[in-house]
Amino acid sequence: MKGNGFDRLILFLQSLEKQAIDYTLAHHRDEAVMVIVAVPGERWEVEFFSDGAVEVEKFVSNAEIAGEEALSELFDRYSEGETTGDFPQKIELTNSIK
Repeated sequence: MKGNGFDRLILFLQSLEKQAIDYTLAHHRDEAVMVIVAVPGERWEVEFFSDGAVEVEKFVSNAEIAGEEALSELFDRYSEGETTGDFPQKIELTNSIK
């Protein structure tokens, strides 16, 4: 039984909060609200539709940790303009934990 989409969303959010699982809300489709859940090694995208349907997509880490050089791959693969393999702008990465 699908039930009301909004009621199902609220129950899911209450369950996440009860279990102290952090989440973010997003809106990418006119008829749905997405709940993005990030837990160690995984990201879950759970979409609640107005008709009560729910779609879940899981992204699981392969446990590989890359260095800063991997950021160039991000821009090379997904930027809309031409790239040189360097960051589009000078980016300084710092460790905020002191």
